[in-house]
Amino acid sequence: MRSCGTVVRGIRAPILKNGDNLAEICVESLLTAAKSDNFSIDDNDILGITEAILARTQGNYATIEDIAADINEKFKGDTIGLVFPITSRNRFSMILKGIALTNKKIIIQLSYPSDEVGNPLISAEQLHAADVNLWSDVFTTEEFTKVFGERKHPFTDMDYIDFYEKMGNVTIVLANNPVEILKHTKDVLVCDIHTRNLTKDLLKKSGAETLFSLDEILTNSRNGSGYNAEYGLLGSNIANESQVKLFPRDCFEFVEEVQSLIREKTGKTVEVLVYGDGGFKDPVGFIWELADPVIAPGFTDGLSGLPEETKIKYLADSRFANLSGAELDAAIKDHLQNKDSVDFESEGTTPRRIVDLVGSLCDLTSGSGSKGTPFIFIKGYFDHLGVE
Repeated sequence: MRSCGTVVRGIRAPILKNGDNLAEICVESLLTAAKSDNFSIDDNDILGITEAILARTQGNYATIEDIAADINEKFKGDTIGLVFPITSRNRFSMILKGIALTNKKIIIQLSYPSDEVGNPLISAEQLHAADVNLWSDVFTTEEFTKVFGERKHPFTDMDYIDFYEKMGNVTIVLANNPVEILKHTKDVLVCDIHTRNLTKDLLKKSGAETLFSLDEILTNSRNGSGYNAEYGLLGSNIANESQVKLFPRDCFEFVEEVQSLIREKTGKTVEVLVYGDGGFKDPVGFIWELADPVIAPGFTDGLSGLPEETKIKYLADSRFANLSGAELDAAIKDHLQNKDSVDFESEGTTPRRIVDLVGSLCDLTSGSGSKGTPFIFIKGYFDHLGVE
């Protein structure tokens, strides 16, 4: 009888660079780890590959000059409005640095009390004490400071308003209605991530003239640069002082290649995904991790759909409340083995896609620091008590 359910392992790998054959390297790394740590590779196991390592081996980078060139082509005026960028050195500062190279006047509209993914400018307590109308009240930076006082990020200790204002000819306003930007310019770059389509629709209906979003910048190569046809600059990270690493391309083709290679080497069908940020929220700082446009930009078919799980605690407390011990275990296992559809006991289980749950698990395991495990191997994720 098995005593373990889902087991998650970080798989170490060499430091990878542009041009390396990632499909071969991640499969060989998995096979080496399986041999050294004495675990099997079986059907329905899962292999996750971090998006950063795929983008790096693809050489999917762009310079701030590339960003400036694409902005200049799309925005012909001398003023540009940036609506709802997140406050992040890693995610947005290099994009702003590139836009500043255009020498346009930049009007940044920040949301408050936090950005889209939860990075706070002020606390909930400060907001409550000020008694403001979140939808209609608009502030200059001076007014915002006068009303709310200190505005440093609780984890990084950064004053992002001050940081962004010093990056060029930048003026910042703070407002939660995106249409406010049109009082300053009709040329707008929408910078929010998950709500970008709604923001664009509101601006278009309200009179924006030149209107793009970050997923429409660098959708094609500029002078040999990287690009992402689907997500543009969304999902990009700082690479160095003059470059960003873009979200990887061709992810579905890549995971199918890896799956095929594992099948060739082992005879087993392993599900494969490319994962980025997980979808979870910090309970202390209230920051939602997901600054990428999606959790998994590529995954094999077996990771599609929603979980069909049963709440064992409900079965134990209701349908089989009169049983205990081995008799209770046997009854629940029999129920799991023989149920042929989603039943009432499934209600209340997490209503999230399998790929998003698995991608979040991968991200939590690998982290973004020095663990050195860009590949995550998961066994038993699809198992349940009815499977021996």
